[in-house]
Amino acid sequence: MNKQSALLSSATTTFFCEVQNGALVIRHWGAPLTGEISQVELATRPSVAHSGFDSPVVAGVMRESARGFLGRQTLAGHGLAGAWSTRFEVVAFSSFDSYVLVTLRDDAALLEVNLSFSLDSFGVLRQRARITNLSEEIFHLSDYIHWLPLPREANQTLDFVGRWSNERNPQRRDIGTGTWVRDSREGRSGHNFSIAEIALTKETNFQSGEAWAISIAWSGNSQYAVERIWDGSQSIGGGELLLPGEVKLARGESYEAPELVAVYSHDGLDGLSHKFHSHIRARSQHPLRPRPLTLNMWEAVYFAHDEENIRKIVDVASEIGVERVVLDDGWFHSRRDDRSGLGDWVIDPLVWPQGLTPVIEYINSKGIEFGLWFEGEMVNIDSDLYRAHPEWILQESGRVPPEWRHQHVLDLGHEGAYQHVLSQVDAVLSANNISYIKWDHNRVLVDAGHLGQAGVHRQTQAIYRFFKELKVRHPQLEIESCASGGARVDLGVIDYVDRFWTSDNNDALARQTIQRWTAQVIPPELLGTHVGPTHGHQTGRTLELSFRAITALFGHAGIEWDITEADPKQRKLLGTWAKYYKENRDFLHGERMVRVDYPDASAYLHGVCAVDQSRAIYAYVQLEPTIAVHPAPMKFPHLDHSATYFVKAVHPAGRPRYMLIETPEWLLNGIELSGSALANIGLSVPILAPANAFLIEISRV
Repeated sequence: MNKQSALLSSATTTFFCEVQNGALVIRHWGAPLTGEISQVELATRPSVAHSGFDSPVVAGVMRESARGFLGRQTLAGHGLAGAWSTRFEVVAFSSFDSYVLVTLRDDAALLEVNLSFSLDSFGVLRQRARITNLSEEIFHLSDYIHWLPLPREANQTLDFVGRWSNERNPQRRDIGTGTWVRDSREGRSGHNFSIAEIALTKETNFQSGEAWAISIAWSGNSQYAVERIWDGSQSIGGGELLLPGEVKLARGESYEAPELVAVYSHDGLDGLSHKFHSHIRARSQHPLRPRPLTLNMWEAVYFAHDEENIRKIVDVASEIGVERVVLDDGWFHSRRDDRSGLGDWVIDPLVWPQGLTPVIEYINSKGIEFGLWFEGEMVNIDSDLYRAHPEWILQESGRVPPEWRHQHVLDLGHEGAYQHVLSQVDAVLSANNISYIKWDHNRVLVDAGHLGQAGVHRQTQAIYRFFKELKVRHPQLEIESCASGGARVDLGVIDYVDRFWTSDNNDALARQTIQRWTAQVIPPELLGTHVGPTHGHQTGRTLELSFRAITALFGHAGIEWDITEADPKQRKLLGTWAKYYKENRDFLHGERMVRVDYPDASAYLHGVCAVDQSRAIYAYVQLEPTIAVHPAPMKFPHLDHSATYFVKAVHPAGRPRYMLIETPEWLLNGIELSGSALANIGLSVPILAPANAFLIEISRV
């Protein structure tokens, strides 16, 4: 009888699994396999060691102690009368061109696991699992982690750490024996959430080397793990982090584990990004229309809502070429500061005596869309909602969680609370021409109980349901995911929203790194990137307009600044920058992101290159002063080496600040060079002051 096996392949990736002794074994996930592979199991069968099992252990994807596995199991839990240890057997196996379906069952524990693996044309693997209780007694599920094997060449990990206004800083370390775990326990993905866990070789950089990445498609508590066990084998995994008693399965009930999205690259970290971006862009719900240039009002007005002042800002926005204006916090009942009002989503007549209709109509008359801020998952104690329903917050009986930003979390798993928020938000949207909402989430979830049991899992499902329902009722609505900035940026909520607020920090120098690493997984067109004020509100730095504008260009661009303070020259430069963004956004939002392995750590060289190699737009970014007098030459990958290109510097928002007497001559009128010369010799760089940048356009002649 032939062994049950499946080989899923794209041009760059192969996933190979087979059934052995009743276990499902993943033999390979990585570089493409071709030719004869039927004897891979025999080829990789290990020796029998002294002081070890008498025959090789085949643990399979469930990684069970019953099969001799001594690492962390895939599934953990128990029934009241046992079922704490499992030994699953494959009872059904089906494979197709691009996916595999497998059913495993433990007839003693009376559990069934349905697994699926799908590989798309970009080489992105999606792994799903459903766990079903077949027993008469309740099964308490405490853990389910998707695992994938790693080859020994993967000797380092890369993940991301951060805090409010400083999200997604890279953290790279060697893989050692043991289990390395990254938990996120905020109840949202979080500022310190690692948007991906990446295994790689020590030699891997942006443009070259192997890398294996996973990202969990979930917005609640989550966990990533990299494990090397006693025998030297190693693996990478991720899943939902379940709180005690959070998932209890009665007979016939199932738990759908959040999907694991996995990507292999032999073209470095940029190869990973290109696959993630291509996969995300291919979704049916991916935004297709050009991303509107957006002005958010928060740093312009804060809570001081005044219609006359807002109209003045809108007048300048129209002059510049803004296409969407978003009114942020402060428009609703009793919301004069952050201590009251959350939960009462009705327009405050004291601030807006005629409602929002007049100002929306004024904005629309300028050809500009209108958007509005909500934070519907939260409630202030000083609110009509809390006074009427204090029991509607996430809490454990007999105590109230500590406040965070003077607010509590509304339990959307409670149908009354859910319907309250839905009806109020729906009423505001239905009564006004609102095409966009910025949906915030400004605190973590602690002691998050729902009617006597842990409620984070239910809360996460509820917000997905909420966003889905809003879009059913308002089909043209776009939603921005904001959570004190970038604390809910993940592959779970991405299927329900159209934009992420990347960070509350609009300081362009800080944003260079934040945007650089958020785009490791998320395409730039989904990342809100704004020109902040001259004097940054978060860091207090004063930065050149040209630098702030170039930083904001490489994303879903916008402005967050009281632009009535801008002088005529700044307004004109903002207008030329807005025009440049509109002319190039389809290119910036549809082609291949490139982060050059620039040899000087004081600068970044990054951009977007056409997949057909016809053109590119790069930014040279001077982060800090150079140590050498002359910066290293700029070299540009992903060009056709046999083609000739015209290269020029462009300054849509003004020239950078230089620290030199004369600039390199090529900057004056441009230059023609071959793709091979641009890739291997490069161009000289002008000496810039720190926190300055300029753009380079490259076009095939």
